Amino acid sequence: MEWLKRMDHALEFIERTMDKPLDIEAIAKAACSSSFHFHRMFHMWTGITVGEYVRKRKLTLAAQELAASSAKVVDVALKYGYDSPEAFSKAFRKIHGIAPSEARQSGVYLKAFPRLSFHFWVEGDKEVDYHIEEKEAFTVVGKSAVITCGNEGRSRSWFWGECQRDGTLDMITCLDTDTPWLGITMDFDEPFPYMIAKEAHDDSVADGLARQTIPASTWAIFPCVGSLPSSMQNGFRQIYHQWFPATGYEHAGLPEIEVYPPGNATAEDYRCEAWIPIMK
Repeated sequence: MEWLKRMDHALEFIERTMDKPLDIEAIAKAACSSSFHFHRMFHMWTGITVGEYVRKRKLTLAAQELAASSAKVVDVALKYGYDSPEAFSKAFRKIHGIAPSEARQSGVYLKAFPRLSFHFWVEGDKEVDYHIEEKEAFTVVGKSAVITCGNEGRSRSWFWGECQRDGTLDMITCLDTDTPWLGITMDFDEPFPYMIAKEAHDDSVADGLARQTIPASTWAIFPCVGSLPSSMQNGFRQIYHQWFPATGYEHAGLPEIEVYPPGNATAEDYRCEAWIPIMK
């Protein structure tokens, strides 16, 4: 409940500062949170980033202002943070399907993206199992792709399939056949770099692959049981919807890791893990 109140405080701050530039740090401060943790929690709860939410709210308010007043388009554009009428018109048309100057016409339909609110609800009757582990920095070898915001599940599945088809998985397997596969989300800026890899035990790197160092961290490790990809997706949902709000931990802003041991990934008893970097 406390976390929900903090998120609502952040939403109130966003509404009060719609005519100012987006300031993630100030918004997160209103939620008594680090900017990274707030951004990640917001996205996992809503399916959109803070920046996307603010853009849609600003264009909703801009449309209302144009429809209900005689304000000039250029003045409304500047008020809501657009450097030029052209940039504002392009963004406005993308949301509303019409030019800003048409918003005043009788019978024209406009889109309204409502203000969000966070509410408590009972979700599931299972405890969230986890353990904490310290791990020194380590190196992985694999291949990366860019994942689109709001479409991570489909994009990840496509990328795994593509790496199987083009032989990338075979190249990585040749480096080490026994260690688990890793799916690593490197950071959470738009778009998201995602890497399929295995832990590296020497300096060799095949053509088309890359090395990446995962920093030392404290990790919360969550078992995910069931067939893929649903078991991992459900695991992340539990982590962000139940575990983080119920604990005193925050995301440390380092890569998130999906750990896939050898086995039948379609079996109902397949066990994989989600590794989340945390801090108090």
